[in-house]
Amino acid sequence: MAIQIGDKVPEFLGTDQDGKEVKMSDYKGKKVALYFYPKDNTSGCTAEACSLRDGYQALQAKGFEIIGVSKDSAKSHQGFIQKQNLPFRLIADTDTALQEQFGVWAEKKMYGRSYMGTLRTTFIINEEGIVTNIIGPKEVKTKDHANQILNL
Repeated sequence: MAIQIGDKVPEFLGTDQDGKEVKMSDYKGKKVALYFYPKDNTSGCTAEACSLRDGYQALQAKGFEIIGVSKDSAKSHQGFIQKQNLPFRLIADTDTALQEQFGVWAEKKMYGRSYMGTLRTTFIINEEGIVTNIIGPKEVKTKDHANQILNL
């Protein structure tokens, strides 16, 4: 069953771009915007990451940390972070386990073709590790995502 509003987030989230474990306890006492996106270096995903980068100081001022998640490898994430100057961690969920746990790895359709992919979704997690809000796939505004989070 997918993680929903009111659910506690699992302790272990995954491994970041530098091969370091990402745990919820690392963020105890902070709010977290855990955002799932389809692919590094694509137009929508780059716009979303850059919006979060540009709004990072304002988000931190409100107590938020940002963590991105996609199916891309750690090496891909390293390149994406360097190219876009991203100040936050990206989890390499290459086996899609975390995406499946959060219910964002799902069947998608494009040009009449069905395939499995990531539903662009952001989970807002409070200081106690509880999901308080979800910005779903049809709601995420990639170019203004930082403001979406700030205005919740």
